[in-house]
Amino acid sequence: MNSIDNETIVARLREQFQEAIEKDDSSGDMLTVTVTPDRLHDILRFMKEEPSMGYHYLTTLCGVHFPDDPRPFGLMVQLHNMPANRRVRFKTFTADSDPVFRSLTDIWPASNWMEREAFDFFGFRFSGHPDMRRILNMDSLEGWPLRKEYPLEDPFRKDKDDKMFGR
Repeated sequence: MNSIDNETIVARLREQFQEAIEKDDSSGDMLTVTVTPDRLHDILRFMKEEPSMGYHYLTTLCGVHFPDDPRPFGLMVQLHNMPANRRVRFKTFTADSDPVFRSLTDIWPASNWMEREAFDFFGFRFSGHPDMRRILNMDSLEGWPLRKEYPLEDPFRKDKDDKMFGR
């Protein structure tokens, strides 16, 4: 069974990718490593192909939006080392309002639909993706429904009494 601890993983990543590793945190449920967007693809390929790592399974790829942060748009990727039953999370963030990340379909073909979902809901584009189009929303939909750019309630609605909602 191939299993190395979080400290060793971080040390190997820092040795291999130096300045691309922005932050690491193992205080939560799994190791989380924040990396620069331009090196994410290389780091994830290393995690899969380096025998001492063995993270062959892509669990999740999704977008995030924190509108009040200086780099509001992020991509989160979780990998799983099945034989060792260990997971690791990678995050990367950008200030670009039209984010473009390198596609992971050449490493994990299963990332195809996950990348399309991130495009569909957040507007993230993936260079090198074989079929970058909406997957769940109508093609005619304008905008990106999971970006936090809209008020939570319709300010023009007149059919409800705010007193009913404790305001």
